[in-house]
Amino acid sequence: MKEPHKYEERVVPLDSDREFRIGEGKISGYSALFLGAMSLLAVLAFLYPSYLTTAELRQVYDGEDLQKVLKYAMYFALFFGALTFCFGKYRRLGSAGIVLTLIAFGLGGYKVPVGPVEPRALSLGVDWMILAFLGSVFIFMTLEKLFPKYRNQVILRPGWGLDLWYFCLNHLAISAILIYANYHISHFEWALNPSLQASFNAMPLFVKVALTIICADFVLYWEHRLYHEVKALWPVHAVHHSVENLDWLAGSRGHFFQVFTERAMVMVPLYLLGVDSTTLNIYVTFAALQAILIHCNVRFSFGPLRYIFVTPQFHHWHHSSENPAIDTNYSAHLVLFDWLFNTMHLPGKHWPVQYGTTKKLPTTYIGQTFYPMTAFTRKPKD
Repeated sequence: MKEPHKYEERVVPLDSDREFRIGEGKISGYSALFLGAMSLLAVLAFLYPSYLTTAELRQVYDGEDLQKVLKYAMYFALFFGALTFCFGKYRRLGSAGIVLTLIAFGLGGYKVPVGPVEPRALSLGVDWMILAFLGSVFIFMTLEKLFPKYRNQVILRPGWGLDLWYFCLNHLAISAILIYANYHISHFEWALNPSLQASFNAMPLFVKVALTIICADFVLYWEHRLYHEVKALWPVHAVHHSVENLDWLAGSRGHFFQVFTERAMVMVPLYLLGVDSTTLNIYVTFAALQAILIHCNVRFSFGPLRYIFVTPQFHHWHHSSENPAIDTNYSAHLVLFDWLFNTMHLPGKHWPVQYGTTKKLPTTYIGQTFYPMTAFTRKPKD
């Protein structure tokens, strides 16, 4: 008879070498570097908006307002960079931040003229990447520092740089992802039902949003489950599961094949329902925020809501490499389908002890990109 699993408390040792501490210059150095890099990218986006911004996002923000934000970001980058010279360490980071900012000033800085933009089908989503990064840092990193589940887990935990790389690439590729998704859903034109779409759009907004979430989650549940349970697909999804310390950035790690297919598949039910722009914007905002939150290092239980919505605790169990949790909790938005199809694992107040995959993956972007191919061609040992 199989013994019941013994749930234990996870212990995260403090990595003092990676820790941010006041008075060492590390905080100032990284702040200068990131603000300098973001400032330079923002200036380039203002200079070449047709190539470096997304048409969909340009409709949401005002360029002149963002230039005011850019102004303060550039001056703060210089301030933090200069501050590093008051300390013995991290002057290189501060210097790099200053250099990047000065280049941004040389290219026109926050005074680059804002005007009409010639639309292009394919462009890099630099604006999307910058706004998503700054917003995520401000909201989710703040939550992780105020309400951490694992207090000793540092911001620059192992693998953080790799996940930042995934974050940047996935956001820069947003236009290509949308083009592929639109191409994909065009093959389902034969299934369109005008009366169904008319009935859907006649419903109250909150009902439309609820149905959109349910329908999208149904597709995401089965797609996610196939990636786990079909042997040929698992190496692709294993890239996402190779993260061993979850935080707001961990959800960015994902093989480009899965990123493209996942975005394309979830658009199918929305296309068939004829979801209007208001409902779509609400769903996309909800899905984007929830996708980051459920990977966060936060201790919120969410009370009774955890039996309705996917929460950090629920999704952390999905990332666990402990036996009871393997191949469970596939849902992205609601726990409904895991409950219906008996794949739900939510053991009271317990959280996982171990994260990651049972077999180690490469720790570089190139290695993980080619991992599914090498795993598929690798012959099993006798």
